[in-house]
Amino acid sequence: MAFHKKEEFGKKEQELAEFAKALSHPARIAILKVLAQRNECICGDIVDTLPLAQSTVSQHLKELKNAGLINGTVDGPRSCYCINWKAFEKFSNDIGALFLNLKTKNEKACC
Repeated sequence: MAFHKKEEFGKKEQELAEFAKALSHPARIAILKVLAQRNECICGDIVDTLPLAQSTVSQHLKELKNAGLINGTVDGPRSCYCINWKAFEKFSNDIGALFLNLKTKNEKACC
């Protein structure tokens, strides 16, 4: 049976990896751009904007929501989504700190 070693890493590393994973598909980046432009959006509007099937868009929205990058509400057959800006601020700070830390360590590197 496979054992995931993800638990061996700190909470901050795990959270950062989850955020990065949620952003790792071009369709999700496109969805976030649509949401940022419109400030909120009905799933059908996103489907009309992207060259993807409704079920595919829904799967990507689910991944973004599970990662906490977007919020969503269901009102009957309509699902409305918006960006979770607090989560993006946290992600931005965490990734900025990671890059700064890596850069500082690289200054001491041999190559």
